[in-house]
Amino acid sequence: MKSARSITLTTEERRTLLRWSRGRSTPARQVLRARIVLLAAEGLMNQKIAEQLRTAKKTVSLWRTRFADRRLAGIERDAPRPGRKPAIRQATVRKLLAKTTQETPAGATHWSTRTMAKAVGISHATVARVWKAHGLKPHLVRTFKVSNDPNFAEKLVDVVGLYLDPPEHAIVLCVDEKSQIQALDRTQKSLPLYPGRCGTMTHDYKRNGTTTLFAALNVAEGIVIGECMSRHRHQEWIKFLKVIDGSTDPELDLHLIDRRLRRGVFRSVPALIEAIQDYIDHHNDTDRGFTWTAKAEDILAKVRRARAVLDKTPSD
Repeated sequence: MKSARSITLTTEERRTLLRWSRGRSTPARQVLRARIVLLAAEGLMNQKIAEQLRTAKKTVSLWRTRFADRRLAGIERDAPRPGRKPAIRQATVRKLLAKTTQETPAGATHWSTRTMAKAVGISHATVARVWKAHGLKPHLVRTFKVSNDPNFAEKLVDVVGLYLDPPEHAIVLCVDEKSQIQALDRTQKSLPLYPGRCGTMTHDYKRNGTTTLFAALNVAEGIVIGECMSRHRHQEWIKFLKVIDGSTDPELDLHLIDRRLRRGVFRSVPALIEAIQDYIDHHNDTDRGFTWTAKAEDILAKVRRARAVLDKTPSD
């Protein structure tokens, strides 16, 4: 029969083991291991130690051997474990990622978890976990446009320079226009909101006219100058520039305001204009200035990366 390993303790090891075996805040598993080693050092066999400590003989043998091999460090912490085997093979993950990023499903514009699960042969929950782990969201899309202006870099540097280091005794404004803002009314009243049901509105609507919003944002102060006009021509644009010129010295760039209009119900153009003006007034009372942080070289690097990807992507 295989005999148990003999244990001989140094004075420092015994002192440490006694402290662990009596410590009120010491984890229970560490207390048990310390007591096993102390009894083993007294010459007790594994079966006797197991009976005295009311544990399994296999457990006693494990920690007795672990201490003999690695001393205190062997029983202070658990040995590293391999962990659970992955439920999905890496080859399947690679196939899923390749299909997600390089293919589209037949008869659809993008993958869903269920169409991908059917194509790869796994559960849709597994597809969702893999997409989440790799930051993929096929159901979402963001628009972009890489400028073809040969002077884009020079213009960008000038614009960003105005944001990062505004000229002395000047005001930097972001100016833009939003045309064809529709005064939309729903065909039926919305259902009441109550716990368990969100707000509702009919999917169809009727148009009650349009207006054009001209807006200018004072970047440093966060103040908006806005005018709604019935038409969208150069005459209206010049008129708005005169409104700005009447109170400021303009340095113009691009900015867009349109957050107030998404869920509104407007039965006339005057009601729409009133809502826009109410938003501008509220914005000017509550918002603060903006601090520009993006540097021109960072934006240009992003543009170069986007152009490189577009150059590699074959056109349809």
